[in-house]
Amino acid sequence: MGNIQRFPHSTKAASTNPLKMSQPLGAALAYLGVDRCMPLFHGSQGCTAFGLVLLVRHFREAIPLQTTAMDQVSTILGGYDNLEQAIRTIAERNKPALIGVATTGVTETKGEDMGGQYNSFRQRNPMLADLKLVFANTPDFIGGFEDGFAAAVTGIVEEVVEPAAATVKGQVNVLAGCHLSPGDVEELRDIIEGFGLTPIFLPDLSLSMSGRQPDDFTATSLGGVTVEQIAAMGASEATLVVGEHMKVAAAALELKTDVRSIFFDRLTGLEASDRLVKTLSELSGRPVPARLRRQREALVDAMLDGHFFFSRKRIAVALEPDLLYAVTSFLADLGAEVIAAVSPTQTAVLEKLRAATVMVGDHSDVETLAREADLIVSNSHGRMGAARIGVPLHRMGLPMFDRLGAGLKVSVGYRGSRELLCEIGNLFLSREMDHDEHGPGHGRGAGHGSGQHDEGHHCGGGSCGCSAG
Repeated sequence: MGNIQRFPHSTKAASTNPLKMSQPLGAALAYLGVDRCMPLFHGSQGCTAFGLVLLVRHFREAIPLQTTAMDQVSTILGGYDNLEQAIRTIAERNKPALIGVATTGVTETKGEDMGGQYNSFRQRNPMLADLKLVFANTPDFIGGFEDGFAAAVTGIVEEVVEPAAATVKGQVNVLAGCHLSPGDVEELRDIIEGFGLTPIFLPDLSLSMSGRQPDDFTATSLGGVTVEQIAAMGASEATLVVGEHMKVAAAALELKTDVRSIFFDRLTGLEASDRLVKTLSELSGRPVPARLRRQREALVDAMLDGHFFFSRKRIAVALEPDLLYAVTSFLADLGAEVIAAVSPTQTAVLEKLRAATVMVGDHSDVETLAREADLIVSNSHGRMGAARIGVPLHRMGLPMFDRLGAGLKVSVGYRGSRELLCEIGNLFLSREMDHDEHGPGHGRGAGHGSGQHDEGHHCGGGSCGCSAG
């Protein structure tokens, strides 16, 4: 791809259209993948309200999320009383299997000793000795969504997983990173079970965030991996680790149980899917199921059909680091040129990106870098910038609040890779058809010729600056 220019951080004094999401929000999503769990933000009510709205808009589900409701006085003098009262109230009223505590900027700035508060709670509340309680330090002024997710998963491993004297034949752990949607997790479950293996996902968003209608109201998370299953992870034959940010949790699990880890930096694309399937075949001692062989043939055929539309296309991508790596690698495999890869945080995986420009920045940086692009790949917050510069937007990641079924999208394995290829390829094909119909004068802004800037934005006759309508 020529010379690579790297810009560690945007030079702007302020973020005007943020791409970054906070650590507490990532921790909350991890906790929501545990059955009968109650995530608890140790901070002010506002910290919880904003996170709650974002998750509700993305998943379109009832999201259980509680707060210790810190005010000015408790923030200055110490918030242990608020924390203890919140945990006791939740335990008595909701009977959760696990309470996951995530700190916020309020408590982290104060510098509260969360380990000491955990010990104090256990000593002062012996009647709640059976309650599983996980504390994660997740300051929202450093790190980002992936860091908070990883901290929560690591806390769950350290608190709940138990070493085992014997191994359960065919049982495997899967540490599923936050870049995997509930649909991705469900697809992975089908692939793994196709080899006769029994997977334990941590967290398991496919059972809690994929859409369920309970007969009775429950104040805790509905579905997900159970506390009993998490405790049994020490008896597995191996742990599949998906995503760079899951390495810390994998190290904690391996240290505690001696279960070996197998790392996957991505599961999108032909080569990545082949490695997963080969690993599962070796673990199970079984041949690859015919269904997966058919799916692989379909992906190869789709790559042959679609590579004409990806060749030399210029694409800008702005996503969380591990999803950013998976998507940019897949696009590069298909012959596209990733002209800009924008991450909300600095992580080790950025060093592996195949992109002309790699930057830690926000959506306004994407808008600047993508003016000559054929496509932008980002979440729903990128829609306004994409509309301003007349470049189509393919929505991925979180949040995606202007589309139905955001949590059910699949982009892993042979089938998911094929679906992603077709979705993006169809945007290019549609754009070329519009270009042919309206003439070369429309050029890069061909979306204007069809009254559209992206997959779903229709111009309103001048409200967005174009002449359509």
